[in-house]
Amino acid sequence: MQHPAEGGLLNDRIILITGAARGIGASVARSCAANGATVILLDKQIKLLETVYDQIEQAGNPTPAIYPLDLKGASEPDYQQLATTITDNFGRLDAVVHCAATLGQLAPVEHQDTKTWLETLHINLTAAVLLSKACLPLLKQQQSSQLIFTTDTHSHTAYWGAYGISKAAIEAFAAQLRDELEAQGRVAVHCVNPGTVKTELFARAFPATDPSALPEADDIAPQYLALLCESDHRQTS
Repeated sequence: MQHPAEGGLLNDRIILITGAARGIGASVARSCAANGATVILLDKQIKLLETVYDQIEQAGNPTPAIYPLDLKGASEPDYQQLATTITDNFGRLDAVVHCAATLGQLAPVEHQDTKTWLETLHINLTAAVLLSKACLPLLKQQQSSQLIFTTDTHSHTAYWGAYGISKAAIEAFAAQLRDELEAQGRVAVHCVNPGTVKTELFARAFPATDPSALPEADDIAPQYLALLCESDHRQTS
């Protein structure tokens, strides 16, 4: 599949991708690397991260980096350490792509398990906020950088619990950031709603649905690449 970054338009870019072990995150990582970027693969599943790492290297693309981190247990110092590590090893950061997410519990509000609710909000919302906050100083150092969040059609859908709430909140957070950063014109903030995609999260949410007709994660990557390749930095979502 041809995409907007064909021809190495991401050469010399350093791009951090969360949820990079599988699904959309892994596809975006491979696509960015195929177009010249050095990708930092962040996820808790080290074996799967190593598989994505090997795929990128075997394709002859820039050597990626693996950063194992479990967002469930991570706190602000962990994200500050991430930013410090990126600074020490690369000296710059050109984009952050948030693909990590957990489904949590699909149930009516009155039957939501409190522990699962809090964990889902922490992974999907708080982690994205704290990671973005830690990386913003690095992103602001570039003339042109991107901060990309992944949202979902079900952000306001009944029974989608903390997952839906977290995605609605991510949209609000992105809008706040977009307004705050617009005057500086350095960091473009975007939300991508990939729609229904054949991923593990979809399989968990719709176990009785045949996913064979759904787009693959690789079909979604061009949506992210188009934003990463923008040069005019108009603040759009």
